[in-house]
Amino acid sequence: MKDDLKYETDAEVNTTDLMSGKKITVDEMAVEVFAIELRLRQLARAAEVPDTPVELSDTIDNLRSWASSLRTTGDALSFLARVVAGDVPLSTTFLNAGDPWGAAARGTDRADYGGPAIVPTHWQLTRLAQDAKRAPTTTTYPEAMAGVGLGWESKSASIRRRRERDAAVAREVLLIRCERCGSSDGEQCRTNNGRVSEKPHAGRQREAEATVDGRLGHLGENPVAVPNA
Repeated sequence: MKDDLKYETDAEVNTTDLMSGKKITVDEMAVEVFAIELRLRQLARAAEVPDTPVELSDTIDNLRSWASSLRTTGDALSFLARVVAGDVPLSTTFLNAGDPWGAAARGTDRADYGGPAIVPTHWQLTRLAQDAKRAPTTTTYPEAMAGVGLGWESKSASIRRRRERDAAVAREVLLIRCERCGSSDGEQCRTNNGRVSEKPHAGRQREAEATVDGRLGHLGENPVAVPNA
């Protein structure tokens, strides 16, 4: 059966050439972004005189615009790499509210901001670096994050894994015979009147979910296990 529900292509999944270790570092991300930025500018320059006489000014402008955006992203990642390495002092708290972050935020509430910042965002770290200039006490990222991060993955990864899991369940449903309506391999469930339904019967759905979840595994609130955690 054609796998038209797969969320990623095989090429996207293969990220081994992006990193020297098991996981990519922020510094490696910055260097990769700058490499793509340069490639886009080179492509824009080459497109000024293509092999075939066709006006590509709009495409060239787009390529240079994307490159400029990547330059901004690369600069931000380069600064973040310095933060993660411990080269940039950070405020021990968010000065606007006095809330701690990192390991110190465990057990805190911070309800007004969507929960404690145990794992800070890129924006929050940038803010903490700015706050450090007038904060009474400072720390570094390695000091503040000691013991934090085992088995963690980003929200984007969790969303992607959930979509992959749901797609796998949808495929698995069609491999299971429905005890309620008798639909077999490759068939959608049917109503009492014999009409095809987009949604399977509950028992068939539960069995498919149990099979897929057993195959993929779980880690905390993440839909499937985090590789190399």
